[in-house]
Amino acid sequence: METLDRINHEGRERLYPSLTNPSWLVLRRRREIFQKWLAKISSHQLDVHDLGGRIQPYRPLLEGRFRRYVAVDLRRTPLVDVVARGEQIPLADEQFDLVICTQVLQYLAQPGTVVAEIHRVLKPGGCLLLSVPAACPRDADEECWRFFPAVLRQFLSSFREVEVVPEGSSVVGFFRTINVCFNIFVRYPALRSVFHWTLCPLVNLSGELMEQIAGSDNDQFAANYSAWARK
Repeated sequence: METLDRINHEGRERLYPSLTNPSWLVLRRRREIFQKWLAKISSHQLDVHDLGGRIQPYRPLLEGRFRRYVAVDLRRTPLVDVVARGEQIPLADEQFDLVICTQVLQYLAQPGTVVAEIHRVLKPGGCLLLSVPAACPRDADEECWRFFPAVLRQFLSSFREVEVVPEGSSVVGFFRTINVCFNIFVRYPALRSVFHWTLCPLVNLSGELMEQIAGSDNDQFAANYSAWARK
């Protein structure tokens, strides 16, 4: 089993990524997007379900705002409450005010079934925070999908309110892809260390600067999308 210290470190790096993280550009934007959406929820006694909650990076954004936090994942970690499949969540109907599901649907053969299960366990008026990949190299052999706004809206059609936004423009997607590809190709530990402390931060900062200069909302090459939906 993964140690709690290692999981907490991984969670912090996802929520507050360092410049040496190849995904720095998109992870920063995801946090900002989630913070904006969470501000729409007025309750401070939330029942929260984290689907794929192995490391729970976004739990700190809800500090002091939840009454119950239930994590379901296929992999057991010190933070997981229930080991189960997302296609068959072993929880009763209409229990939760908020479901968080980040970077999970791409690993599941039937993502539509998972979204239906999320809808089932949400209370009327409850919300979903979702993040999915759109343009990036395969992370694991188990991956099945990439997602675009049209298919996300189709999957979320049972919700009464839906908002889908890119985690950065095409400029961000381009520079993030450069970093991810270098991270794949640089195999030797010494070279990997040099990459992470030199080229990776430079590419991240260049992407941030270029997006500000371009001022474009084009998302044809967005690396990821976030979605907010209210039941």
